[in-house]
Amino acid sequence: MHAYRTHTCGQLRAAHTGETARLSGWVHRKRDHGHLLFVDLRDHYGLTQCVVDTSSPVFGTLEGLKLETVVTVTGDVVARSSDTVNPKLPTGEVELRVAEVAVRSAAKELPLPVSVEADYPEEIRLRYRFLDLRREKLHRNIMLRSAVIASIRRRMIQQGFTEFQTPILTASSPEGARDYLVPSRIHPGKFYALPQAPQMFKQLLMVAGFDRYFQIAPCFRDEDGRADRSPGEFYQLDFEMSYVTQEDVFAALEPVLHGVFEEFGEGRKVTPAPFPRIPFDEAMLKYGTDKPDLRNPLVIADVSDAFRGSGFGLFAKAIDGGAVVRAIPAPGAAAKPRSFFDKLNEWARAEGAGGLGYVVFEAGGAKGPIAKNLDGQRLAAIRSAANATDGDAVFFACAKPAEAAAFAGKARTRLCQELDLLEKGAFRLCWIVDFPMYEFNPDTKKIEFSHNPFSMPQGGLDALNTKDPLTIKAYQYDIVCNGVELSSGAIRNHLPDVMVRAFEIAGYARAEVEERFAGLFNAFQYGAPPHGGSAPGIDRIVMLLADEPNIREVVAFPMNQQAQDLLMGAPAEVSAERLKELHIRLHLPPPRTSG
Repeated sequence: MHAYRTHTCGQLRAAHTGETARLSGWVHRKRDHGHLLFVDLRDHYGLTQCVVDTSSPVFGTLEGLKLETVVTVTGDVVARSSDTVNPKLPTGEVELRVAEVAVRSAAKELPLPVSVEADYPEEIRLRYRFLDLRREKLHRNIMLRSAVIASIRRRMIQQGFTEFQTPILTASSPEGARDYLVPSRIHPGKFYALPQAPQMFKQLLMVAGFDRYFQIAPCFRDEDGRADRSPGEFYQLDFEMSYVTQEDVFAALEPVLHGVFEEFGEGRKVTPAPFPRIPFDEAMLKYGTDKPDLRNPLVIADVSDAFRGSGFGLFAKAIDGGAVVRAIPAPGAAAKPRSFFDKLNEWARAEGAGGLGYVVFEAGGAKGPIAKNLDGQRLAAIRSAANATDGDAVFFACAKPAEAAAFAGKARTRLCQELDLLEKGAFRLCWIVDFPMYEFNPDTKKIEFSHNPFSMPQGGLDALNTKDPLTIKAYQYDIVCNGVELSSGAIRNHLPDVMVRAFEIAGYARAEVEERFAGLFNAFQYGAPPHGGSAPGIDRIVMLLADEPNIREVVAFPMNQQAQDLLMGAPAEVSAERLKELHIRLHLPPPRTSG
């Protein structure tokens, strides 16, 4: 008999009754019924109930074990009586009558329980992550992550993509976040950067002639954490293709994502391919965001003309000053009590808005403070634009275009929640396309790239030379699922003269482009194919599939919100000798004082 186990803790069934079995695992639970002691033994594969009575010589050993002690037990597999069968457990028809026990590793008192799913403070969970990972839900999430990655890899290879690995120690690139820097010992004063993405390397692979590349790529960005973003590092399905249009990229990725969400979605509906294509400007108007949740049926409309020159002076005056008015429909809200509208008005003020005006449409006509200041023609225009019917209400956001879009988007989400309109059990995917190539930064008063700086502008060099930069669109696209951005992508700029001009508009001199992006720029001098790709985030895909609100729940060893690894104690101080070897002198900020 094997020293540790003949079966796993998830393997025994009624067919094994009468056999002698040996199991190894963690003591998950103990239940003392007086003359009988029940011990649930757990391993990676499942859980088996073990039993021993007071007459057994091993009773005292099992009785004295602390939870999470690792043991090996040997005994006979016996059938449970019909009234004690556990149908929720795969091994629930049998139990192991213990004859021998060997303690492999004793456990101390636990800082958090493993046998229950009660939440614990983040600090404890991350400091004792090895215990947290033993808990059923988190353990299942990490296994789901592994299965999703295996499925993605298989699907990409089936489509003719080849997996490559790109360097981790590389040069800095303008991906929109701070780099993690690594000092060079043999090149004093110089630093490597950990890749924010394998952007330039995957483009170089296309220039090198490999045609279809992918990898499950680690990416490193020194940015603050959020519920859907890990601080420090994350993984993405990074891929690139040669001789493709935007639609070719979509056609390659859609079956992969649809297949993964269908395979692991447990019956939830998935948007069929081809996914909707929504231009950026349309998304900002209709949904107030470039990450729309299409499970929300509400669609925002522009009703600025209905208020322009109207008797509702607050909006009319704002429109004269460059503001716009967005209408957010609220189906069936006319039947809601006044407290419903007052509550939304208070919410709007808490969001920094002056309030949330509204009109209620009923069979007898439009009602509400705003309706009193509008004639029938204007009210009819609002009703038509918002696609409202009798019994509906329409709420309004009035501000400069960007601010109005953002607030209307928040109001759309809030109304969907209040009216319980969100589609249940579905993954709704879409592409956001036609992103602006540039944007104006009001802080620096400069034109900057709004998305990926290596994208091909629509219209090419001619557009860069003749158009207002803020009107130029790019072949850039995001894929969004349930309001979560899964990836950004683009058809790349593969022409040196276009690259120089594009960066010039964003304030980069030709010499700086040639120096900072030397590898890519030089490669483009020797014949580069048109190419494009994308990079869906693995962490976010698994987060959606696991229905988890925080990305931490699908990452085995995440950092906390302060980018600290509490388990391993990183970041940590380095000895003076090591700093000297790396030619580094510290210039620390003064310590904070209290009071």
